[in-house]
Amino acid sequence: MASTLWRGNWITRARIASGLVLFVFAFFHFINIGLGLVSPVWMDEVQDARQLFTRNPLGGAILHGALLTHAALALVGLAGRRTLRMPAWQALQYGFGLLIPVFLIAHVVHTRIAHELFALNDEMSYISVLLWNTPDGWMQSLLLLLVWGHGCIGMHVWLRLKPWWRQALPYLIAVATLIPAFALSGFVTEGRRMRALFADPAQRAEAMAAFNWPDAATFEVLIDLSRLGFWIYLGLLALAAMVHFGRRILRRRRTVRIRYADGPEIASPRGLTLLEMSRLHGVPHTSLCGGRGRCTTCRVVIEAGADLLHPPAPAELNSLRAVKAGPNTRLACQIRPTHPATVFRVFLPDGRRGRAHASQGQERRLAILFLDMRGFTARTTGQLPYDVVFLLNRFFDAIVPPIIAAGGSVDKYLGDGLLAVFETADEASSARAALRAAVDLSAALATFNQRLEKEGIAPVRIGAGLHLGELVLGEIGAAGHAPRTLIGDTVNTASRLEGKTKELGVEVLVSHSVLTSAGIETDDLDLVTLELRGVATSLAALAAISGQDLAPLLSDRVGAV
Repeated sequence: MASTLWRGNWITRARIASGLVLFVFAFFHFINIGLGLVSPVWMDEVQDARQLFTRNPLGGAILHGALLTHAALALVGLAGRRTLRMPAWQALQYGFGLLIPVFLIAHVVHTRIAHELFALNDEMSYISVLLWNTPDGWMQSLLLLLVWGHGCIGMHVWLRLKPWWRQALPYLIAVATLIPAFALSGFVTEGRRMRALFADPAQRAEAMAAFNWPDAATFEVLIDLSRLGFWIYLGLLALAAMVHFGRRILRRRRTVRIRYADGPEIASPRGLTLLEMSRLHGVPHTSLCGGRGRCTTCRVVIEAGADLLHPPAPAELNSLRAVKAGPNTRLACQIRPTHPATVFRVFLPDGRRGRAHASQGQERRLAILFLDMRGFTARTTGQLPYDVVFLLNRFFDAIVPPIIAAGGSVDKYLGDGLLAVFETADEASSARAALRAAVDLSAALATFNQRLEKEGIAPVRIGAGLHLGELVLGEIGAAGHAPRTLIGDTVNTASRLEGKTKELGVEVLVSHSVLTSAGIETDDLDLVTLELRGVATSLAALAAISGQDLAPLLSDRVGAV
């Protein structure tokens, strides 16, 4: 399995690297064409500059190697796919990619190959006049759009999870729209100029001599080469399709039949997990963790064929024992049936009403803040209920805005306390946001207490625990009446940290995981080791008399990010 993963990573890296080379080439090539809108001299000079790289041995090897690698990986990928079902964006990218060689072969033959074989001077002006007002001109314009669309989809899919990419996306879309428009405008402008020049017989003869314009016999050779390249490509594409469908036929012969006791009967390739088989055939199958063995909601009872299944691995066995699963119960994400079986899905998706995606749960590593008002019962004893509500709302009005401003949100209010989560792009930014919130809400609380002092009211004290770890975010409750909430050991740990603040006489306890995720060196920090009730292992944390004491950590680390 490790070798398969390594091979898959190598192929992905090769595809990205070759795609980047081609995308950069296409970008400058299209800018070069677009300069026809500005000046034919600039167009020629930039083309000469580009060819210093593309037409020297090293640059040519890189460019043509990238082209062949990218095309070969696409055909091999098509041949090796288990199914042609794919997201719409991937189907569009595949379609663009498979169409590109249909038009690109003729372009390469009539420029680079013609230059090498017949000493053609393939300047942009030559290409523009050659293609002007011809069907080939329209096809080459379509090629430009296909190449650019294919490359932009690939770049977006590769970088879409990067925070900086998402922030820059509106501007990148504008640039991506302008580049092909600029190139096509340059082509049209230069084409019109050259067509007008060719209307003068003397200038036409001079230009054709400068280009070393091919004669009829040379054009016949170039057309024959284009056709040969086209048929070679179609042959390779047909071969890839034959391999793909041949593999599917062979897999179908090696399929295993699965009957759902409360559903359909399917035939699926061996080697897949039962959960993957369900998804492949569109059989609804609950799996809150996404099939990673982190829950037991995909479990099934094997009514027939249990004796032919492989025994459960220790992790699966422990999960089943934790829920006191009955005999013949297995996790669909962990078993790979090789013989016919009848299964009963323990949990069926809600058939009464579809739920939002959040109801299925999402597992993230995030920072959370558990906060509580100290001495609330003693403070409010004997007060009228409306006065208690008024005080709580004033308190929350003071401390919640800093949490929101730092990038957090209040998951739930707990009487005189709250649970906040910092749902940012990654755990590092989540940890930094939690620390920023702790500093700012402490400052906001100090300002709030100054107002209370002027009113003759005792100041409010708080305790807060910050922790970072695995969380499950999902809608918990009946369909249609299920608020989103957080569950997991991380919530319990943050709550226990908050409880320890009273015992230690501090305002905030920040766990070691928050500090390290925020990029803060802990070697010089005076951490305390805590034994928390309900937490299996001891936990290192930084104790702060006031949340504002954490500000130096932010100025050193967070502010620089």
